[in-house]
Amino acid sequence: MNSEQKKGISIQSFLIDIFFTWYVFITIDRIILPALTSYLPLQGFVIQLAYLFIAFISALILRSIQQSPGQAILSNEKVSMPFLGKHILWLAFSSSIIAGWITTDISPIDFFSAKGIESASNIFTALITPELSIFDIALKALIETVYIALTATIIALPPSFILSFLSARTLMKGSPLSFAIYSTVRFISNFARSIEPLIWAIIFSVWVGIGPFAGMLALMIHTVASLTKQYSEQIEDIDNGPIEAIQATGAHPLQVISYAIIPQIVIPFLSFTIYRWDINVRMATIIGLVGGGGIGTMLMQYQGLAQWNEVGLIIIMIAFVVWVMDYVSARVREALR
Repeated sequence: MNSEQKKGISIQSFLIDIFFTWYVFITIDRIILPALTSYLPLQGFVIQLAYLFIAFISALILRSIQQSPGQAILSNEKVSMPFLGKHILWLAFSSSIIAGWITTDISPIDFFSAKGIESASNIFTALITPELSIFDIALKALIETVYIALTATIIALPPSFILSFLSARTLMKGSPLSFAIYSTVRFISNFARSIEPLIWAIIFSVWVGIGPFAGMLALMIHTVASLTKQYSEQIEDIDNGPIEAIQATGAHPLQVISYAIIPQIVIPFLSFTIYRWDINVRMATIIGLVGGGGIGTMLMQYQGLAQWNEVGLIIIMIAFVVWVMDYVSARVREALR
């Protein structure tokens, strides 16, 4: 390991130490103590900086006394976790469990209360006795949902295919310009993928109005971002032998892609695409809750009116379509292997 690698690991381990000490301190001070006692934590940006400063000093102390958990985590050799480092990690884990219990307001008493069980039984009774009079309307909305997912997937395929080559590191590391293009495409796709389709549906509902078009656009944007990542990773994992053989003949880069890369990625690409359509069918039912069209909008309307028999029919129909899609996509992807 050269000096630059050692320096990088040293910095990373120091940041890990800062994170764990800061996390333990702020979790106890902001969540656990106020919930268990009458203690009120101080507020303000300066206080947040003080937390970081305390974590910074604590990390320096841990490093100076050879008790850094970060160094043990990143060490390439089998190094036992130091005493204080081990207890800091256990404290971080324990405080996470306690803080999670407090933050989510878990209450077994409410869950098993007679009133709660009675209300739940009434809802479940209505759900298993569906109202069949709305079957035709629900079927139309369900077909709309399937086509929202299908259209979004089909429209997303060409840009995903093209962008996947531009975001494959193995193909874009030849020059500063190509690497800049790679970094830009990767950043945009990661950003678009980090925003859930539900949020995209809200954005497009404001942009183009409530309806299936907004839902289709939301799924398309997220599908392009997701497939670009999956496709590019598959390109990066292909065998370089055929590429080197084609390049040795003096072939043009486009010929290399056509004869050495595409034959290796066709089957995985088809598998990813079918699986993505399966995901989109599921997501299309969710984005309808925020105006994305399809059966999700219908589900939201009946749920808001507390018409649980109608909700029960819609849920049964959604579950059936999702099961069929999951079964078919699994069989197709298995056949493609």
